[in-house]
Formats: sequence, C-alpha cells, structure tokens
Amino acid sequence: VVEAGGQGPGRRTAAAGGLLRAGGRLKPGEELSFGASIAVKLVRQGEFGHWDVELSWEGDLAACYARAGSVPLPPSSRRLPVEADLDRYQTVYARPEKTGSVAAPTAGLHFTEDLRARLLERGFGWKEVTLYVGYGTFSPVRCENILDHAMHAELVEVPEETAEAVNQARREGRPVIAVGTTSVRSLEGCRAACGRLQAWKGFTDIFLYPGKEFRVVDGLVTNFHLPKSSLVMLVSALAGRERILEAYRQAVAAGYRFFSYGDAMFIRP
Repeated sequence: VVEAGGQGPGRRTAAAGGLLRAGGRLKPGEELSFGASIAVKLVRQGEFGHWDVELSWEGDLAACYARAGSVPLPPSSRRLPVEADLDRYQTVYARPEKTGSVAAPTAGLHFTEDLRARLLERGFGWKEVTLYVGYGTFSPVRCENILDHAMHAELVEVPEETAEAVNQARREGRPVIAVGTTSVRSLEGCRAACGRLQAWKGFTDIFLYPGKEFRVVDGLVTNFHLPKSSLVMLVSALAGRERILEAYRQAVAAGYRFFSYGDAMFIRP
C-alpha cells in the first residue's frame, strides 16, 4: 500500500508495505530491483513475512507495476499466475482507474454482464463501492482470544449515489445484499466511522465477528473461505456460527470448490 502519490516525471520514492516469502534470508537495507524503472529497499521486518519498504520508481507507477509484476493470486492458489488470469481474476465491473488492490473481490467473479442485466430487469438495484484490498487480507487470526487480533486497515470509497440508494432501500424495508466481504467491510466500516451511511473516503479496520451487529447489510454472496480467517468470522457473525459450519460441511461433502476461484454461497436475510 503506497502512502505517497505516484505520477509525474523523474525518480520518486514512497513508503510502502508488503509480503516477502523469502523475508528470513533478507536484511534491512538490502535493495531488490525489478528492472531499471522500479526498486524496493527493505526498511523494517515485521511478523509473518510483513516488511516496511521504500519504493522508488521512474515514470508512471502503474506502468512500472504492469512491467515488473504479475497477477497477485492469493497463496491458497499454490500456482504461478498465467496470462489468462489477467481476465479471469477480475470482475466485469472493475474500474481500470482504481488500481491498488492485492486481491480481487472474488465473490464478484461469479457475476457476468448477462447476470447483472437479468438482475436489473427483475427490479434489483445495483450500486458499487471501492475497497482497496490490502495484503493483511491473507493473514489468519493467530490469537487464542479473537479480541486480541489486530485487524488490517483498508482504504474505502463510498459514492454518494450508493449511500443514498442503500439508505432509501433500508427506509423502504428492502434488503441490502452485499457481493463479497469487501462490500460488507466498506458499508459497515463507513457506518461505524461516520455514524451513518454517507459519501465517504477513508480507512476502515472494522472487525466483524459473532456477537457484532450489522447496521447496513442484510444478506451476502460470498465464497468459501480459509479456516481461522477473519472472513470466516465475518460470515459467521452474519449467518450464525452453526449455520456456517453446517454449510461448510455440506460443501465439502458435495465437492464444492473453495477459495478464490471457488464456488459461492448466498446468505439470505
């Protein structure tokens, strides 16, 4: 997550954070180069592969990423990305100008343009939010007491028209269905930060677990998540722990696919 701007000519630097699988063999002060236009200097090592780094680049930062990087498939994929992932690991409603996430909102991968059109024809509303998924999304909950878990913060953008449409639906008693846990964190994080759902841009570190009350979202379309993750706790908070465990047991018995390129469930209001 870059903490400074990245446009314009000349060499630029910014503080950033990331994950390094070979972090144990590296030391602060070492520099990793990804061609002539972009480099990473290691600053401080954290826990579980996390590093604070200084990013330096020349030219357009997004172009540098495109040349030096690859599709950031999650660790659960256990394979290297291929060219087809450029399209497959992207929702049909993604905005090219809103780059910055380290993972796709995978529940959205189930929605095609045709499916969206059919939903609109049947009277469903469709509004969007933006959450820039951070690398903390891959971190499991390692604490015995979940209240000790330090939740990662992610940047959220809630447009005014989305806030107005959701508030109108709630006034009229119509259910609000989120597509993906990212949408849940966006809406509930905005509500927690502002006291009401409104146009907002800011960071949220909201942690939703059993016992927490949902103020905005009534239902959810979501994939099957990794065990011991904050996402499993989020869906358990919405649907109830026993219902989620039973759904997962049925999914395993039926051979459903899990994780990013997997199947989805619909948690009804």
